[in-house]
Amino acid sequence: MQLYTTREIEQLHQHENLPYLIEIMEWVKNFLGKPHPNLGRPGVVCPFVPHSLKSNSIRLAVIRAKDLYPEQVEEIVGDYRDIFLRMEVKEQELAINKAFLLIFPDIHIEEASKLIDTVQQKLKPLFVESGLMIGEFHELNQSPGLHNPNFRPLRSPIPLLAIRFMVEADLPFLDNPANPHLRIRYLEAYLKCFRDKFTDETKFKNAHQALALAKAQLTTISR
Repeated sequence: MQLYTTREIEQLHQHENLPYLIEIMEWVKNFLGKPHPNLGRPGVVCPFVPHSLKSNSIRLAVIRAKDLYPEQVEEIVGDYRDIFLRMEVKEQELAINKAFLLIFPDIHIEEASKLIDTVQQKLKPLFVESGLMIGEFHELNQSPGLHNPNFRPLRSPIPLLAIRFMVEADLPFLDNPANPHLRIRYLEAYLKCFRDKFTDETKFKNAHQALALAKAQLTTISR
């Protein structure tokens, strides 16, 4: 379960997975870490990437999943979650910028939306309740951008799953499941995570309002 920082990848010379590591590293730098005309807001696609690159806080791993069942992939990703949580960080700023990118080069694009999306959906509740986010990236990802519904920010040249710490700005991603049970679970985890450290009072109020609405919807359905 080898993880490489971007600086370590730049120093690698011969490695069977080097082409995949380089391709995703370049995608991080030139897509996630740069502005895009269709983004719908100023700034880079992912605001954390420039700081993460500067602090060498992104780690990449290649997972060969050719002969693995979805349950085996879930177990491997769950192990990386445990590694992520155990990994010590010297500075608080680095904790915010820390990310794992788990690359799956053996998954064909036609299978990515089934396997990658399914694993992400299955594991997301566990990650959220651990104060983490897990994102699914592949070429056919149809998830729209927050500021432009026609922009597709979660498309990557190789299928991958990304792990990072939850931040206050993640509220829209946790208030979107149609299932009220799941929405309540996410919102309660979000409020627990930032209970004593909200910096944005509006997000705090919005989260409580969203939770109340989800509970009201659940009550209506139960009648």
